[in-house]
Formats: sequence, structure tokens, C-alpha cells
Amino acid sequence: MRTLNRTQIQRFSGIILSLLFLMPLGGRTIYVGETQVVKSIKAGIQTAKPGDTVLVEGGLYKEGNLIINKSIALIGKNQPVLDGENQYEIITLSGKNICVSGFKFLNSGASAMNDFASIKCIDATSVLVSDNIIVNAYFAIHISNTIDAQVKNNIIEGHSKSEQNTGNGIHLWKCNHAMIVGNQISGHRDGIYFEFVTESQIQNNYSTKNIRYGLHFMFSHNDFYSHNDFKNNGAGVAVMYSHNVQMENNTFEDNWGASAYGILLKDISDSKIQANYFIRNTVGIHMEGSSRMVVEKNKFQDNGWALKVQASCNDNQFQFNNFTGNTFDVATNGTMMLNTFTSNYWDKYEGYDLNKDSYGDIPYHPVSMYAMIVEENPVCLILLRSILISILDKAEKAIPSITPENLVDEKPKMIPNRI
Repeated sequence: MRTLNRTQIQRFSGIILSLLFLMPLGGRTIYVGETQVVKSIKAGIQTAKPGDTVLVEGGLYKEGNLIINKSIALIGKNQPVLDGENQYEIITLSGKNICVSGFKFLNSGASAMNDFASIKCIDATSVLVSDNIIVNAYFAIHISNTIDAQVKNNIIEGHSKSEQNTGNGIHLWKCNHAMIVGNQISGHRDGIYFEFVTESQIQNNYSTKNIRYGLHFMFSHNDFYSHNDFKNNGAGVAVMYSHNVQMENNTFEDNWGASAYGILLKDISDSKIQANYFIRNTVGIHMEGSSRMVVEKNKFQDNGWALKVQASCNDNQFQFNNFTGNTFDVATNGTMMLNTFTSNYWDKYEGYDLNKDSYGDIPYHPVSMYAMIVEENPVCLILLRSILISILDKAEKAIPSITPENLVDEKPKMIPNRI
């Protein structure tokens, strides 16, 4: 008898607990498979009544589009395969208290007009999609106009090479109180996409090698994402036209390219970026039109630019962050800076601490003259290692002329902050 490892036990327990939450007690189980009376999943769904569970044996099933519009659980045993044959949306859900778990989805149809998906959920309440493997989908999981959707522990693998030939891995539109937890997403346009999604959480996901963004927010407010890893995506992560978004304990790593970022923030307000790691990105954080942000206790390491803060940003606080090994720590496109920097650690700081309070005795100006020149004339990057640039930067520190005089850390840390 095969024993389950700890991870499998935890996942199975999670499914059981979620089912107990979603499904009313007293339902029967309908068995589907080659060795059962009911041979097809479609027949099992049609036979089931609200509260029932349809348990599907391992095997290959080609049944076109399966529609679930009643409160049932569809559970796969030994990972049955649902093949869309590159023609069909595989499962469509609508209603309340529905669970789909334990399947492998292959080859859903592609349609830019209809947004075909391996699993599509429309106009629903309390839906669980968990522990599935989804390969070669247009949209993998597409959820719209839904309350209390849970998407947990799915593995999603897309194979497209261009944005035009694929949709998003996990796509939510006009939803609230969603939970996106423990998923692995790669090879789609955007790994996770939120539009008009409120009061929702994104936790412990791994989003990598997506064509555009690992995570993309649009018009989504009062959301929280934490402990996610966004690595090697075409353009990093984008959070746009939203407010009150909490971004904590995430890793943004190896997002390289002419328009690649750890996070691109556009027209964001009243949000927090705390205790994240920005490692080896072209730009760690790019901010434009953003206000009343708190950026604190983050680690910026080995980025091209740690921060790009456009002149359109105001009333933002940057505090208790660590900047190490970045080519440029801060860049901006204006001379007036209406943001506050304090108590950050800068590895380029050359000041002193005579009173031994762990803060530098002289302020630090993190924007170099060369950074200002490159912002206006990117071709000047060719001079990056030139001794002339070092001399000019030293001269600028002695007699400032073009760097923003009020972009200054008045209390730079002498040792790294504890993060």
C-alpha cells in the first residue's frame, strides 16, 4: 500500500476541508470510469443532484465542453486527463458551491473572441478550483463576475511564444473575495491577471517565464499579495490604476529587458510595498503618477536601477530599505522631488558616523549626475565604466548643479537594516 508524503497529506486535507465548507452534508457519490456503471463525466454531471460528488477514475476523457451549473463537486482520482482536442473549452462553471479538483487538462481550444479556457467560471459564488494540472491552454483558469473563488495548488504550463497566441494563466475579472494560493504558472501572457477585483488575496504563488507580466493589476482595490515569487517574466509585474494594495514579502527576480521591472506602478495610491526582495531586475520599482505610497524594509540588490521615481510622483515615503550592488540606486526625470527618503542603507554612501548612533552624520544624495544624464540620453550608458563619469559624479557631489537637491536621505544608515 502506497503511503502519502506530508505535502500530499496537506493538500488532500485542504481539499476535504474546502469541500466541507462548500458542499452541504448528506450528498451521495457518483462514480465515473471504464469500470463503473457511469462511463462518461457528462453523464455523471447530469445524474448528480446538488450536494453530490462526482468521482472520476483515472483515464483519458474527450467529452467536449462539460457544463456544471449546480452545487456539486467534480473530483479526479489518479489524475484523469480531460483533453479539449484544441477545439473546446473544457469545463464551464456557473452557480454556487462548485468544486473541481484533481484533474489534468490538455489542449483547450483557442478563441480570441470567446476567451476559451480549460476552466471557465461565470456568474458564480463559492467556487473551488484546486490541485489540477493545466497544459497547453489558451486561458488556463478564467473567472468572471464571481464571489469567493478559491484557486489553489494548480500547476499551469503554457507553451505559446507570443502574446497574440495565448491568454492568461489565472484571469479574474469583476470578482471579489478571491483567494489565489499556491499555484505555479508559466508560459502564458500574464501569469495572474486582476481587473476590477477587490478585497482579494494572492499568496505563495510561483509565476515565471510568462510572456508579459508575472502579475498584472488593473483597477483592483483593497487587495493583498504576499510570499509570491515572480521570476524571469518578460516585463516583471505591473500594478496600475488601483489603490490600497498591500505588497509584502514577495520576490521579484531576474526580470530583464528594455521594458522589464520588478514592479511597474502607474497611477497607484495609498498602498504599501514592504519586506520584498528586488534582485537582478532591469528596474526594481518604476513609479509614475503614484502617491501616498509607503516603501519600506525592502532589499534592492544587483538591479540596473533600484528605483525610478518620476516627477509625477508625490508624498511617497522610502524608509528602512537596503540598496546594495545596484548600478543606479535612484533615478528621476525632474529636479523637484516631493517624496521622502529616510533611514535607508546605501552601499555607495561614503559618509561617517562620529557619534556612533548607526546613522551617517551627513545626508546622502542617491541620484548621481550620470543617472540624470542617462535618463535624458540613454545612449550614454556606453560610458558606464568610464573614469570620466566617476570624476563628474565626484564633482557633482562637491558642487551640485543638475541633481535634485531635495532628493536626499537625511539619516542614511551605516549598516544594513534588518529585513
